[in-house]
Amino acid sequence: MCTPCCMSQLACCCGSAACSCCCNCCPKIKQSTGTRIMYAIYFLLVTVICVIMMSPTVGQEMKDHIPFYSELCERLNAGENCKTLVGYSAVYKVCFGMACFFLFFSIFTIRVNNSTGCRAAIHNGFWLLKFVVLAACCAGGFFLPQEEIFLEAWRYIAAIGGSFFLLIQLMLLVEFAHRWNTNWSSGATYNRLWYAALALVTLLLFTAAVGAVVFMALFYTHPEACLYNKIFLGINGSLCLIVSLLAISPCIQKLQPTSGLLQPGVISVYVMYLTFSAFSSKPKEMVEMDGVNKTVCVFPFNSGTESDKKIVTALGTVILFGCVLYSCLTSTTRRSSAALRVCRNSEPKSERARCCFCFGDDTEDFDEEMTGSGQNVVYDEREGTIYSYCYFHFVFFLGSLYVMMTVTNWFHFDDHKIEMLLEGSWSVFWIKMVSCWVCLIVYMWTLFAPMVCPKRFEA
Repeated sequence: MCTPCCMSQLACCCGSAACSCCCNCCPKIKQSTGTRIMYAIYFLLVTVICVIMMSPTVGQEMKDHIPFYSELCERLNAGENCKTLVGYSAVYKVCFGMACFFLFFSIFTIRVNNSTGCRAAIHNGFWLLKFVVLAACCAGGFFLPQEEIFLEAWRYIAAIGGSFFLLIQLMLLVEFAHRWNTNWSSGATYNRLWYAALALVTLLLFTAAVGAVVFMALFYTHPEACLYNKIFLGINGSLCLIVSLLAISPCIQKLQPTSGLLQPGVISVYVMYLTFSAFSSKPKEMVEMDGVNKTVCVFPFNSGTESDKKIVTALGTVILFGCVLYSCLTSTTRRSSAALRVCRNSEPKSERARCCFCFGDDTEDFDEEMTGSGQNVVYDEREGTIYSYCYFHFVFFLGSLYVMMTVTNWFHFDDHKIEMLLEGSWSVFWIKMVSCWVCLIVYMWTLFAPMVCPKRFEA
């Protein structure tokens, strides 16, 4: 029974066959989706390793539980207590290897338009060999010469790439908000409970956004300090209110019947997260109280100055994982419209709501392969690729840089040989604050685009 399944898994790891699960009760999976999930697993695995490396207890735990730990570190030339294998510099090196891996595949798959060629076969298979290559790339980062110069140069390159990935993340978020609203609104045609679900989620989102504004107003402002916090909290809160009113205005509703409050609810929550992240990233401010200088406008609970940074890093990592999984599982095909293209005359009644919000429609007819006792694989790229291999890998390349900057709190690494304001950075503050405005501008464009370019958005 299990022989066909074992052979298929062996072919998946060492050949160009598509991957599938051994259990035949699993729903069928598209070849393109399975490939993207495998790359996402690689990406998430390395990200988890980076998070573990940044844990302050990792080095101590290794020292306590690994026999002959000090001698092993000396033989590996890893420094005293293997300090080069943990901390900021280790994350820089591991992410450098992952970035090189995805950049190579981005270049390797340029202008691949069908899945029958040699390059497409390598992209869609040989997973064990690619895993070995990825591990070698990550390990190779620890053997680069002139470490100090590399870390300084790589930090600036990663900051630029991470900023570009942040823009892509904003676009994915706006697209997700539109698809979510469209799917659930269309579900109300068949079951009115979808309206109740839509209203409940929208209410929760706006409650979270308003709660975030109140929280930051109470704890991240001060009567004698934090002027920027007061100004930008007011600006961002007002902009969220404006886009929410625009989304339900009669002129927008006429152009886009599916426009509602769910989309601005999602955008408002994300903007508030970025605002909180920006406030946590700027240099700390001090005021004199009762003759003693005290730090103000910091996280109120467990009030160490690093508490808010840990929360920002955790939330940023969760959002990153969500965007990666969304980009892998959503149906971003060449036949579909562009990511931010909102069709003027789209009718929600033509499709049923999906519990997974945005997964592609599986009703199309493609060739299937029966994998014995295993899962069915749908070969949906027989006639041509349905997503850009090159762009897919390039996004993961930028994502690798963003992971590095997020996990290391942007511009920090061990030994502090590069001084980048351990108490905060104005450059990071402005990057995240501008990201708030870019997110709102992108969403506003999706509202006004059918009005500005009506012919382009006709159904």
